[in-house]
Amino acid sequence: MTASPAGILKTIGELSVDEFMQRYWQRKPLLARAALPGFESPVSPELLWEMASRDDVQARLIARRAEQWTLDQGPFDRLPSRRRAGWTVLINGLDRHLDAAHALLRRFRFLPDARLDDLMASYATDGGGVGPHADSYDVFLLQAHGQRRWRVAPPDDGRLVPGAPVKLLARFAPTEEWILGPGDMLYVPPGWGHEGTAVGECITLSIGFRAPSRHEFLSAFLAASADSPGGPDPRFSDRGRAASTQPGALPQDLVAQLQGWASDWRPRRREIERFIGCYLTEPAQDVWFEGSDRTRSASQFTSQATRLGVVLDRRTRMAWRGSQVFINGEVCDPAPSERVALRALANHRELSAAHLLTALQDPALAQRMHAWSQDGWLHLSAPRDTGH
Repeated sequence: MTASPAGILKTIGELSVDEFMQRYWQRKPLLARAALPGFESPVSPELLWEMASRDDVQARLIARRAEQWTLDQGPFDRLPSRRRAGWTVLINGLDRHLDAAHALLRRFRFLPDARLDDLMASYATDGGGVGPHADSYDVFLLQAHGQRRWRVAPPDDGRLVPGAPVKLLARFAPTEEWILGPGDMLYVPPGWGHEGTAVGECITLSIGFRAPSRHEFLSAFLAASADSPGGPDPRFSDRGRAASTQPGALPQDLVAQLQGWASDWRPRRREIERFIGCYLTEPAQDVWFEGSDRTRSASQFTSQATRLGVVLDRRTRMAWRGSQVFINGEVCDPAPSERVALRALANHRELSAAHLLTALQDPALAQRMHAWSQDGWLHLSAPRDTGH
């Protein structure tokens, strides 16, 4: 299984993906008409309204009247009338709830999974939107239903309107404007201002990307390092200290000891690499997994997997680097005999029955996949319809 995963986009509009990456990615916006030939929306307005009422879905309602903006967090028992103009409901992580949305997100795997974030849906009535804003990450804006007018502006100082419940750019000087219809797509690089306004009722799908900041990464890394056990943990001691005459002053020996601990601490390279893999595969905060039938034994799982194949759960994040494999924030060091199959699983997010017929002869791999199945991280593939 060395071929590229199936279904991934080969073109962005009239450009090949390679041309797009070289000329536009993180450089400038691109409008692609009919970007996905034969595109069909994975959601309808009615489905989005139903999802906005669920407590396992992250939903937000943004509305504007005159120059007053409001922001409410879901779930929502009721949404405003479709006849009322100027409101938007946003559904985050659509790919974690719907197979069709997950399949659409997978089409953008010409970029590494570690960079892909989620698929967000935005339903808006006429005039609805979230105002002029800039994102710190790349985004593809795919029109799924109706029309939306987009205006874009080059990066500026990024100042925001003070006190607004949503992040509105204080200065927004658009240089280009388009109206997008179903199947059209706009790419916007990080930092570029953009504003979308519904022209009648519409749905826009946003394919967002992960771009960790230095502060976010180091905060997580240092917290994980502080919590990890192992090695000596000396505590400050000042036996023999003389009585203090200036109790408000920081004691020099205490300061020197803490400075020494901070300056002498050096994480090992392998620890850093392991954390990076776990950090980049950590599931979203609102994700939880449902395990499979716990009565299924390892031998039963192997028998069924070699007939049906396996597929990663749509919420699972998996990656590999060197000899290590990372899945849902955990790391494993598989035996050399397991690595080919696990890398293929990460690359393709599924393994065929024919592939597993040989691979699962390895007891360690069979046991590992059975455990992941029980955790709900992967599943048996659905039986294929033979037409009989």
